[in-house]
Amino acid sequence: MGVVQQTSFTSPLVGREDELARLTGVLERARSGEARAVLIAGDAGVGKTRTLDEVAGRAAAAGTIVLTGHCVDLGDVGLPYLPFTEILGVLAADERFTAVLAAHPVADRLLGGGPDDGGDGGDGGATTRSRLRLFEGVAALLTELADIAPLLLVLEDLHWADQSSRDLLRFLLSRGVLQRSAGGAPGGRLAVFASYRADDLHRRHPLRPLLAELVRLPAVERLELRPLPDADVARLVRSLRDRPLPDTTVHRIVERAEGNAFYAEELVAATDAPVGGVPSGLADVLLIRFEQLSEIAQQVLRTAAVAGRRVGHDLLRDAVGLPEEELESALREAVERQLLVSGDGDTYSFRHALAREAVYADLLPGERARLHGAFARLLAARDRRSDSAAERAHHYRESHDLPEALAASLEAADHAQRVGAPAEELRHVETALDLWSAVDAAARPTGPDAVTLTLRASAAAAHAGELHRAVSLTRSALAGLGQDADLELAARVRYTLAGNLLSVDNLSAAFAHSSEALGLIPAEPPSSTWVWAAATHVMTARQVGENETALRVARRALRVAEDLGVTDARADLLISLTSLEGGNRSTPQGRERLLEARELARRAGNAPVEMRALFNLAIGCFESGDLEDCLPWAAEGLDRARRSGLLSSPYPREMRYLRLLVQYTLGHWDECVRGAADHAGVLPAAGGHAIGPGLYVALARGDFGAAERARAMLEGPFDWMGTLVAGIVLTDAAALRGDAAEAVRWARSTVEALTDDGVPRPAVTVRLTTLALSAVADTVVGLRRTGDGAGAGRWTDTAAELLEWARSSAAHGEDGTPQGPEGQAWLARAEAEGVRIAGSGPDPASWEKAVAGFAFGDAYERARCRLRLAEALLAADRREEAAAEADTVRREADRLGATLLRERLSDLVRRGRLTDPAPAADRASVLTAREQDVLRLLALGRSNRQIGEELFISAKTASVHVSNILAKLEAASRTEAVAIAYRQGLITPEPTTST
Repeated sequence: MGVVQQTSFTSPLVGREDELARLTGVLERARSGEARAVLIAGDAGVGKTRTLDEVAGRAAAAGTIVLTGHCVDLGDVGLPYLPFTEILGVLAADERFTAVLAAHPVADRLLGGGPDDGGDGGDGGATTRSRLRLFEGVAALLTELADIAPLLLVLEDLHWADQSSRDLLRFLLSRGVLQRSAGGAPGGRLAVFASYRADDLHRRHPLRPLLAELVRLPAVERLELRPLPDADVARLVRSLRDRPLPDTTVHRIVERAEGNAFYAEELVAATDAPVGGVPSGLADVLLIRFEQLSEIAQQVLRTAAVAGRRVGHDLLRDAVGLPEEELESALREAVERQLLVSGDGDTYSFRHALAREAVYADLLPGERARLHGAFARLLAARDRRSDSAAERAHHYRESHDLPEALAASLEAADHAQRVGAPAEELRHVETALDLWSAVDAAARPTGPDAVTLTLRASAAAAHAGELHRAVSLTRSALAGLGQDADLELAARVRYTLAGNLLSVDNLSAAFAHSSEALGLIPAEPPSSTWVWAAATHVMTARQVGENETALRVARRALRVAEDLGVTDARADLLISLTSLEGGNRSTPQGRERLLEARELARRAGNAPVEMRALFNLAIGCFESGDLEDCLPWAAEGLDRARRSGLLSSPYPREMRYLRLLVQYTLGHWDECVRGAADHAGVLPAAGGHAIGPGLYVALARGDFGAAERARAMLEGPFDWMGTLVAGIVLTDAAALRGDAAEAVRWARSTVEALTDDGVPRPAVTVRLTTLALSAVADTVVGLRRTGDGAGAGRWTDTAAELLEWARSSAAHGEDGTPQGPEGQAWLARAEAEGVRIAGSGPDPASWEKAVAGFAFGDAYERARCRLRLAEALLAADRREEAAAEADTVRREADRLGATLLRERLSDLVRRGRLTDPAPAADRASVLTAREQDVLRLLALGRSNRQIGEELFISAKTASVHVSNILAKLEAASRTEAVAIAYRQGLITPEPTTST
């Protein structure tokens, strides 16, 4: 019958899969004759109407009559039976139901055509009988409608229902349409879905007793729509804008919306507004319930809003200055109106953070400052614990007591540092820096100066994963150094800046600043500052290829570190020397040195250096092809980072990526995708480190949207890993689409973006150029098949350049020595692609070498090389071997879910006839399957030689097939044969593509 009435929404429905499944199940039971009702509870804006609209749409599509009635807040003058009269009005306007309504006079009575049965007449008994007849009439009408087609009755906003509507609903659910017959037969094909706001039901609300009565009925159930999970709110927020919002904006909206879809939509709509706070329209909605409170209750809530989201009873009592009885009465009123909720430890919290923000924003400036001052003084008097310093700092700052705010901010930063919370430490130190110049020097705390504080902020930023912020802060510290600055402090600023520049891959600048740092402070007398300056200089020198300088400085600094007992610097230098003295991290000797460094760093309690050692142990295993051995080291490093509160710092980011990469490489793709999704949700700023391998899986499984998600990582400040991941995905996507020019462009631009001045190309160059070479090879082979030798020749110089880049990259790894198994495998594939481009004939041996190269554990790339090997074996007429390789590719592609590889395999199997052909269609049965393949190529204008190359047969065999086709179709020429084939439907025109 379709939907008679339905709300229209522009925003998408996100999440709610479980709730929709449950409601759909109720509808299915109702369609089979088991009448049911569901009472749907949820806070305002949580998505009740949107969920019901979705269910109604599905029901209508399945042939259900959907009728919706709305209750409206009309205060004390509510109109009786309002939602039911709305439903009957819609029915009356639909001529399909004219006959049904004519048979039930109750419709006229409710629509105003008969006597008013909702009032209180003089004869109470007569009124009761009249109401009973009306209720029975509505039940009979609904039952007859349900006989015509399954019926869904939706009643929205039941918390505003008038008394008459509540009474009618009670009757329908307890004695009317849901009841079974006396013999126990099923009721009508009817479902009733009624929604109400849970947060509007104060203790004396008239709907509460009705709900308690209804949920005890066997055919009635209750469904609570809880706030959406953060991941679903993030999806909703991103879907509401055509252009992507920054991750920081999305996560702030998610945090503030607290699972409420309406709040999220309003916050998104206000993202372009010039000021912060709660959007005005949303604030008006949030303040409606607040303004219904008594004056004293409003005063209490204003004071509580200044305290924050949560406040203790005693603290609130002292701040508001009310007698205990008046305070308790006001709190009870606020709790009953569901603006506050009571919690453990004698505390009260705002039910929703945005409600608190709206009340707070409604305060007058002077009132706000006065209350903040009161809270600051109360907290200082009763609680000087360091974990309350942040709260005190906030209240002092908002009350304009800046000296006390500065002291409390520094105390809060110290506490955050002790508990391993670098993001919070950064926030508090930056607050202190903002206050520094506004506080007289005499009123500042003794100890740090502005430059030292800025250095501390940069360290906290680096530990929190805010790498570009760390660089910016250290540059500020450098700019703040005076002409007479202490040399040790000047050196510390410069080598800290060098280390931060390394983390954002600004290698040349890092080397310049570390050189300055080492030159500022003398090596004699020995000092720990010189040792750390030297250790940083060793790292930057290695990154720019100054290995001799790095080795010389490292050996000297190691001796000084041993003499001074600077254990963690000694550990750091041992890690650097691992790749400078021949026994790199992928060798047993290198691992022994790294284990020693890990132990030294652990003994010194230096978590970042310990994590550096663990990362090098993990990546060393990966580079040597010991993929399984890599995972325990990465797990240990991440555990150390977790215990230190440093999960967002550089080395843990690298280890997360490495763990996902190992899962991807070993073919554990579902595990990789889950891990990438978890990382992206928890650590969005990690970019390519968090989601990279998940994008590799998505692309291999046919999701070309992965390319757009990769392209988005190139927006904003330069991120080395994000650029690498995006380059791999975009190059491979272009190659898979057959766009050689685009693949080459992405490979070149990515290598250039990842290469610093004077620094060798990165190790990933061999992978990027090989992916581009595969696209070039496909293009060249295709051009040769069409006889366009000149077109194929135009790719010669490009192919030669890419192959040279691949060879150079594989020969010179990170430490100047040849890359390990992975790099050599990619080079073998590059060489095999080069053979295809050269066109010197099939060369299975080159692809056998590539397959063997990826045997270290890369399941997908090995399967891709096997497909090429099967193709080469076919061209060499080694059909049995080709079939065996194709079968292996099929099994691996199916295991991985690599749909694109499976499609390419199917095409090869069809062209090479590696499996029994499917039965031909009736009209095509005159030709064999092979003759149909030849006919298709004949229609494309291919010569016998070209047909043979594409179908892996000789030109002579192709000629025989062409002759057979001409004879069977009784055609005098190739052109006539094609024309006959088109007329008989043996072939269809090839689709054309725009370029």
